Amino acid sequence: MFDATRSYRRLSPQSRRTVALAGTAALAAAALTACSSAGADAKSDKPANVAVNLSGTKVPAGQQVKVTAQNGELTDVTVADAKGTKLTGKLAKDGTSWTSDRVTAPSAAYTVTAHSKGTGGAEATKTATFRTVAAGKVNKLDWRPGTGGTVGVAQPISIVFDHPVQNKAAVEKQLKVTTSNNTEGSWGWMQDWSGKDRVDWRPKEYWQPGTKVKLAAQLAGVDSGSTGGYFVRDYATDFTIGPRQVVSVDLDNHQLTLTRDGQQVRTIPVSGGTPGGDKASWRGTTVLMSKEGTINMNSETVGLGNSYNKMVDYSMRLSWSGTYAHAAPWNAGYFGRANHSSGCIGMSDADAATLYREVRVGDPFEIKGQETKGLIAPNNGFGEWNLSWSDWQAKSALRG
Repeated sequence: MFDATRSYRRLSPQSRRTVALAGTAALAAAALTACSSAGADAKSDKPANVAVNLSGTKVPAGQQVKVTAQNGELTDVTVADAKGTKLTGKLAKDGTSWTSDRVTAPSAAYTVTAHSKGTGGAEATKTATFRTVAAGKVNKLDWRPGTGGTVGVAQPISIVFDHPVQNKAAVEKQLKVTTSNNTEGSWGWMQDWSGKDRVDWRPKEYWQPGTKVKLAAQLAGVDSGSTGGYFVRDYATDFTIGPRQVVSVDLDNHQLTLTRDGQQVRTIPVSGGTPGGDKASWRGTTVLMSKEGTINMNSETVGLGNSYNKMVDYSMRLSWSGTYAHAAPWNAGYFGRANHSSGCIGMSDADAATLYREVRVGDPFEIKGQETKGLIAPNNGFGEWNLSWSDWQAKSALRG
């Protein structure tokens, strides 16, 4: 049998010192290894400390959700309301925080699910819930054009709000327009003819035919201001641009010309508004707002006293102030010869029927003449085409 003690005694004193030092080093190494192993186990067993900035059942709406991690990093965060609608967000580069892209909506219950990893690799999942309070006042909106339609090349996107919008930049930031061909355009704020706040989006130039357009108004949770209240939902619409049709109205020569895709389709003799007073026509570019068919026109509704009150066929609205293109057989003696209407563009029954059939909502009417009463305003229908591109951009709350 091998006797380690006897063998050690036979060694020279120098050899004995060498063996002793080697043993001490081995013990030290073993001790270091044991300490390192214990430290790694301790770290791996400790998850990250995860916190959510919002909690409770009476959280004010309109806030971003922020999730943070200490002693580790976040690997994935999901925030969803009771309906399953998610608030998307972004992780910081170092993984220590996550912030939602959008704010919370009023009267909504949210669940936050955060996956994390500790500094030693320990994985954990934290779930937190909170509820926002109801809005004291709710703002809503109406928009043009309607969903799924085909409109003319001058049609803007137009949004009218129920209540005043003080936080215009915050609202405009959430209005996302996408097009199939990256059309350049801008929002512009104004007071609608009704007196309400309104914002329109128009391209720099007329739309290209065939363009697909989508609007996503991601407004849920946005505060429009102290007198307007919160928005509680999102809105969306989409539409397509039809052929390039332009209606040119020359009131000096009393002629209307319809051009389609650069080709003249027809010329119609017309009579515009009587010069020299309130009955004169507006000039400038306006847009066909609606095709209203047979309607009653009453001069008292547009501030012209008792000048007329009659049923009018093939009525095509061009402004909120009462400008139409329509059939006017009672004025037949003036078609192609003189302007003798109460501000509208009149023509024969047959010509009005043809034009009514061929034009579409969103087609521009470019009206010129020396004896008009002025340039149509941006808010009187869709008169924004009369502003230069730089002037229109200046009406944006984000760019102006």
